[in-house]
Amino acid sequence: MTEATRWEIGNVKVTCVVETTGGFPPGMMFAGLTEDRIQAVKWLHPHWAGADGTVFYSVQAYILESQGRRIIVDTCIGNDKKRNNPGWNQLQLPFLEQLTMAGYSSESIDYVLCTHLHVDHVGWNTRWDGKNWVPTFPNARYLFGRSEWEHLSHKGHGVGDMPEFASELGQMDQVMADSLAPIAEAGLHQLVESTHRLTDEVSLFPTPGHTSGHVSVAIRSGGKEAVITGDLAHNPIQFADPEICANFDFDRKTAMITRKKFIKDHADRDIVVFGTHFNSPSAGHIMRDKENWRFVPIK
Repeated sequence: MTEATRWEIGNVKVTCVVETTGGFPPGMMFAGLTEDRIQAVKWLHPHWAGADGTVFYSVQAYILESQGRRIIVDTCIGNDKKRNNPGWNQLQLPFLEQLTMAGYSSESIDYVLCTHLHVDHVGWNTRWDGKNWVPTFPNARYLFGRSEWEHLSHKGHGVGDMPEFASELGQMDQVMADSLAPIAEAGLHQLVESTHRLTDEVSLFPTPGHTSGHVSVAIRSGGKEAVITGDLAHNPIQFADPEICANFDFDRKTAMITRKKFIKDHADRDIVVFGTHFNSPSAGHIMRDKENWRFVPIK
């Protein structure tokens, strides 16, 4: 088991628990991206890309402690679930044990917050009890963006700009059946607006494009600031070139606009950026790098 990583943003405690890590050929993850382009961005190596151009990723959850509340942001892939991605199919990983070791039993979580409803952000919403998919966090309210839920729970939600292989990996109908519908059936879900405030220190802000109702998380406490990206960026190379889009983006044009605005609002400022899919080190600052930007890890 990997040890949890922790930070403090003012009075808010932030803990990262990694479910799994891996790598993709750049063209599988990003539309039209080549190995040469990855290799040319030297600061990506060795943390976020390999010498052969492989793009590294992490599937992880951030747990926030704020004003007596425990909030888990995104719940990864989950165990026992049939997935088209062979590396994610019917996993048997010690994620819940790692959470407990970090000090967070499943019963102690107050809120489950999903930045969006893709396969690798909702998996541990539920667990298999031998007969049924049941809520993993029985005492929590599960917060889903209203527009996200209304779009993706509709049978005619479509795939937008995603190529066929990305849509097949997304398995939205299957994800709804095993990771989302059981939460609604248990009466534990709550549809929230894209500016919802969980505590005085933790709130949401809209970052559409990757999905129609995608949100990111803002943390403001004790004069300190941080954000959790969700999938507005999958890898720090998208700060160097915000026009690089994921094959899994529903609306690439909107995703680019969102990413450029995010960089403008957060770069060269004392704001910690937590990358939801960034391989370790996953926390840093967006800093000017000549005519572009780079991601600089915090110590």
